[in-house]
Amino acid sequence: MEHYNMNLTLKVWRQPNKTSDGKFETYQVKNISSEMSFLEMFDVLNEQLVMEGRDPIAFDHDCREGICGMCSMFINGRPHGPWHATTTCQLHMRAFKDGDTIVVEPWRANGFPVIKDLVTDRTSFDRIIQAGGFISVNTGNAVDGNAIPIEKDHADASFAAAACIACGACVAACKNASASLFLSAKVAHLGLLPQGYPEKKNRVLSMVSQMDKEGFGSCTFTGACEAVCPKEISITNISRMHKDYLFAGLSSEK
Repeated sequence: MEHYNMNLTLKVWRQPNKTSDGKFETYQVKNISSEMSFLEMFDVLNEQLVMEGRDPIAFDHDCREGICGMCSMFINGRPHGPWHATTTCQLHMRAFKDGDTIVVEPWRANGFPVIKDLVTDRTSFDRIIQAGGFISVNTGNAVDGNAIPIEKDHADASFAAAACIACGACVAACKNASASLFLSAKVAHLGLLPQGYPEKKNRVLSMVSQMDKEGFGSCTFTGACEAVCPKEISITNISRMHKDYLFAGLSSEK
């Protein structure tokens, strides 16, 4: 693929803290390599700002390998940018062309208050996990992987749901700021396996309750969450979660 350099205009959301009003500020970056990642481009911009004696832009990042889910940027109206099934750290500048204007802002949801600039507080996801995203059985020492028979379709569905990296793109894309895709993935990857089955009912009731407490909206099945998920988590997990929630609610009333 041909390598080239480009000059870009960046409109970036700047907000000092969660209690202050924010605004977009415009920056120019020059000679950006098409082979840079999007975060590397931001590193260049921040070096430029520091050299000018200005406050660098705060943004979340960690692994830069598409695994941790930290790189939460809303780029030109889409979580993680224009490439399908890609995190921001995996997005490369060849996705853009010379002279482009790129608008970057944080996730927008009551459950994700802005800490500073592009960094949001996503500990609400941690609290949802703490409400039931675990198993409490004593599994003992490591055993043979085939010791417990598991139906292949259940194993495959569980494995696919477990790919969720809790980045929050589903929330950012949803018009209702629903966390249902994230939550349903966590419910599915445990509830579909024998080790997670004993707590299946309590898990879904507790985690859905915590999601509501955190201020996330309800799911109306627009499919925006599935479309932007970097790990391609299926919306069918939400249907499965709703069924589990209904059955768990009916059982608890007996």
